[in-house]
Amino acid sequence: MTITQLQYVLAVAEHKNFTLAAEKCFVTQPTLSMQIQKIEEELKILIFDRTKKPIQLTDIGQKIVNQAKNIVNEADRIKDIVEQQKGFIGGEFRLGIIPTIMPTLLPMFLNNFIKKYPKVKLLIEELNTDEIITKLKNGHLDAAIAATPLEDEKIKEIVLYFEPFVAYIPEHHAIFEKTEIEVSDLNLNEILLLQDGHCFRDGILNLCKNGSDSDQNNFQIQSGSFETLIKLADEGLGTTLLPYLHTLDLKDSDKLKLRNFKEPKPAREVSLIYPKSELKMQIIDALRSTIAGVVKGAIVFQNVQIISPLQKK
Repeated sequence: MTITQLQYVLAVAEHKNFTLAAEKCFVTQPTLSMQIQKIEEELKILIFDRTKKPIQLTDIGQKIVNQAKNIVNEADRIKDIVEQQKGFIGGEFRLGIIPTIMPTLLPMFLNNFIKKYPKVKLLIEELNTDEIITKLKNGHLDAAIAATPLEDEKIKEIVLYFEPFVAYIPEHHAIFEKTEIEVSDLNLNEILLLQDGHCFRDGILNLCKNGSDSDQNNFQIQSGSFETLIKLADEGLGTTLLPYLHTLDLKDSDKLKLRNFKEPKPAREVSLIYPKSELKMQIIDALRSTIAGVVKGAIVFQNVQIISPLQKK
């Protein structure tokens, strides 16, 4: 039994298809099938039920896959230990970032990071939180930047900063004249939201459910971008909430429509998250220190109330 054979088993377990698994492993399908058959013959069991479409794990196969993940992770850790001992910070690093953080945070730190750590090849992917969690657990991401806490025992979190929610209130709205607002000032029925799948949307719903009895199902307009929500608000179709960093790039005329919440300001917690296996920690630490260095001047809020990014059942 070899590490490579276990990697083939994990690929088939994930993709539920021998041909696709072979493509992902960059080998021919007969080669992959033969190596998996060798393990099954050695153990005298069947890992996969090939009579089902898509291919399913047998009961014992599921246990073997769980252990194979641990073994492959530990094998990767050996390489990691050597690189850390040498003080090497480099190689491929797969980073996921949620859509409501990517456009504001990434330009702030990326240039600094690649200049300071030129041997690191960053592969950055924009993903929603559910996709990030799945890819972290499947070993397809090394780390991610997302709103937390996620309350997942298999994922570790390093808090990077707290980012307040800021209200965008168009002129002629009833609360436009207020210099600061409270959650109770908001009417969920008129808040323009991001579409399903965005944790920032879920955060707003959690925030407003605490201060309003409105029913989210009465609300109809949903969008995939803050820019669209701002334009809709300017057309008199409602109000919206923005993450603080996004407000920094608004036109001066639009900034006049921003209203901060009274302290403690409702905010999201933004963290660097990674699997409990803690591989490539030298790069994770380098990312953390780089991001901390650029955001400390932009975000200095401390008296905040963290709003959960998780959708409440």
